[in-house]
Order: sequence, then structure tokens, then C-alpha cells
Amino acid sequence: MRGLSVVAGRARRRRRGGGRRQRDDRRDQRNADSCPHRSEVSRHSPLTFIETCPISIPRKGDSIKQAVRGAETWLMASEVVLASDDASLVAAARTRRSRALADRDLRASLVVGGAFLAVTLALAALLSSARSPSPFEVVAFVVAYAFVARVEFEVGPGMAVPTQLVLVPMLFALPLGVVPACVACGLALRSFLSRQPLRVQLERLPLQLVSSWHAVGPVLVLAAAGERPFSWTHWPVYAAALGAQFVFDYWSAATRQWLALGVRPRAQLGFMAMVYLVDAALAPVGLALAAAGRMWAPLLAAPLVGLLGVFARERQVRIDHALELGHAYRGTALLLGDVVEADDAYTGSHSRDVVALVVAVADELALPPDERRRAEFAALLHDVGKVRVPGEIINKPGPLTPEERAIVEMHTIDGERMLEQVGGLLAEVGRIVRSCHERWDGAGYPDGLAGEEIPLAARIVCCCDAFSAMTTDRPYRRARSRVAALAELRACSGTQFDPRVVEALVRVV
Repeated sequence: MRGLSVVAGRARRRRRGGGRRQRDDRRDQRNADSCPHRSEVSRHSPLTFIETCPISIPRKGDSIKQAVRGAETWLMASEVVLASDDASLVAAARTRRSRALADRDLRASLVVGGAFLAVTLALAALLSSARSPSPFEVVAFVVAYAFVARVEFEVGPGMAVPTQLVLVPMLFALPLGVVPACVACGLALRSFLSRQPLRVQLERLPLQLVSSWHAVGPVLVLAAAGERPFSWTHWPVYAAALGAQFVFDYWSAATRQWLALGVRPRAQLGFMAMVYLVDAALAPVGLALAAAGRMWAPLLAAPLVGLLGVFARERQVRIDHALELGHAYRGTALLLGDVVEADDAYTGSHSRDVVALVVAVADELALPPDERRRAEFAALLHDVGKVRVPGEIINKPGPLTPEERAIVEMHTIDGERMLEQVGGLLAEVGRIVRSCHERWDGAGYPDGLAGEEIPLAARIVCCCDAFSAMTTDRPYRRARSRVAALAELRACSGTQFDPRVVEALVRVV
């Protein structure tokens, strides 16, 4: 995930009148809602934020300054600190599942879903079968599939459902040619059993066809093997059928995302892996039910489905609480950011510039998501303690006296204290904020930490903070050029700055 970048100076413009800010906020909300990169993918995985909105932190080789000039500050402030957080992906996925498909998304779903419909009709016409279940048995499988598909586990931005418990027995009880159609009917029934408005359900029907492609793979493999009765000795065929299920499910999802959004298929692999792991774990249970050789065998899975339903609801509640807590942290962080900005416009816009740089460096260093998020928060709030520094010192055009410098150097400790009062995640961020002016050689403040003793996030913020400060005009000096600032960073590499962080910053600007 890429965070959204910032633009220097927008903070000053936002302060000129509440009406304009309200218009900006409404416009930014419309932009966020209409971001085309938030969309469902498959029966398992309604992926959202596969890529974030087009305003993004530049990748390796791009210019940070170009992104800074082209993006929107307020949009960044509301999104960047959670851009890599799974909670934000889950929240976006929930929102998208309650809405009708966008025009381009609908067209892509019609193309991929129409192809599924054509293949399903061909399979039903071409595959002969000696199996002759009663209409009641076919309907029972469809209804069972619909109800099992309602048990949804939110896995990051994706969704895992235990439909293997019904799909696998269905492959051995029904004629193979009708299995894809039954799966599509089950998913459609699941959709109509939801609480969504009827109009939304009808508009999303093409998505149910797209989500049914997973059934085509195992049907083709088992049909090629001759629609044999179940036998454990045929396990290589069943393993191939499971692999074909994953291939067709991924192919349909990736094709739809590529047609609708231009998203690279490779970008979806990481999100789908966990979902397919759940399917692989449940497939042997489905085979055990099929081994019973009875049409009612899937009923034996009812206790397991009920237990999974309980776990799914408990997980949903925990995610609800995590989302609420995440919103509280984000709101508090943004509020403190606004306090800094209201106290001193330069400090506020400077902090947002540092966020853009920190996100890019964190991605370059491949920081884990949790550490990346803390670094983003720390970048936004690294100067929050300056609200306690008198403005005449902050904006003094000449050099500071020793007493004034001592007051300024207290801002990291004051920032930590302010964030500790919030607690939780922001208390952890406070410990990073405290160390944002430590030096690699141990000559920094307030604790004289050196080298690896300094948190990595603080080392990143320190380096990005210095680069942003050097390339910005201040009352007591003119801004340096990008080349001169990078030269200064290299000159101080190994003394003031972590050499690894300096090289990462050089690569991304």
C-alpha cells in the first residue's frame, strides 16, 4: 500500500475561512468515495484498496517533489496514516459491499460473468452423466451452499467462506455439468438473503457470476478423469481439482480487476493466499463428507459450520472494536496535527511534507505494516511538542541563545508526554517522537542514544525532517536546492544520520 502524498502550503490556505474548508472536506470525501481502486474481487475476497487512489507516494525512481506539488494535503492527512493498516482495508471493503457496482466495474463484471454463463451452459450441454439426483436434492445443495456462504471471515481486506464443505460433496453427488450453475444459484440466493436493498442486490448479480468461476476448474478436472465415484486412491486427481479451483478463481478475479481498474494480477496474490489456505484446509473435510456416499452427508458439517459462524461473529465484533479504536487514534492524531498547524502554519505543513518522505523511505526499506504505520504517525506528530514553544522562538530570524535552544529541545519530551496521555498506539508513537532528534553518533537529544539504540522509525523521521527543513524557506535562511540537501545528508551520514536511511532517502527523492 502506498500512502497519499502532501503539498506544502495547502495548510495555510485551509486556514482562510471555515466555508472553504468545509467545501474542501466535502470534495475530498467525494474523491475518497469515488476512488476506483476500491472494489470486490471474488467469492472469497472482496478486495479493496488493491492500489490506493491515484495520488500516491512515488515509487523508486520518481520525484518526491513532483508528488508533493501534485497532491492534496487534507486528503493525505485523513488517509496516509492508515493506508497500510488492515483495519482501513476492512472498513473500505464493508462499505463497498453495501454499494452497487460502479459503471466500469459493472461492465467488467458483465464481461467476465457473461463468459462464465456461456461456459456453464456449454458444460451442462456437453458433459453427460450417469448421476440422477432428484430436484429436491439439487435444491438442497443450492440452499446449503447459500447458507454456508453467509459465514464470512474477514481476513485483512479479503473474505474467506467455508463453502468447500458443500462444494466438494456437490462434485460427487450431482452431475458435473450442473455444478457451476448450482454454485451460481447458491451465491445469488446468498445475496438475496442479505439485508442489502433489492436494487443493490440486482445490480450486483453479475458479480455473483464472476465469483462462481471457481467451480469450473474442479469440474473440468474431474470430468477429464471420467466422473469416477469417490475413492481416496484418486487423491492426485482431487489435488489437481483443488489447484484448478484456485487457478480459475484467481484468473476470474484478476481479469475483472484488470478490466475494471487496470490493476496488475500480481498485486492480488498476497491477498488471495490466506483465503486459499482456508480452502485448502477445509477441502479434506469436504472429501470426508463425500466419502460417506450419502446425499445427506453434508448435514454432518452443520455443527462445524455453526461453530465457524460463532467464530466469524466474534471476529467481526473484534474487528468492529479495532476499527472504532483506529478511528479514535486517527482522529486524535489529526486533531493534534491541526493544533500544531493552528499554532504555526510552517510547522503543520512541514510535518505533512515529512509524512510523504517517511512513507516513501519506509516502503523503500520494506518496513512491516505495523512499524510503517507508527512511522507515519510519528512523522505527522514529531513536532507536536512545539505547541509549548513560544512563537517568537520558533520564528526567530537570528540564532537562538542557549536558553532558547534548551526550550526548543524540550519539545520532543513534551510531545511524548502529550501522546502518552492519549495512550495505546499513540503512546508508542510518543516514544518514537521523543527520539526523533537523536543522532547516529550519540550526540543528539534528549537521551543521547546512538546507532541501533534509536528506534528505526525515529531515524527515518530524523533524516526526512532534516531534508524537508533544508529544502524549505525559513525566516532566518533561504531553502537549499535538492542536490545541496542530499549532499549535506551524505556528508552527515554515519554521524548525524543512519547511513542506511540516508541511502534509502536518496533513492526515493
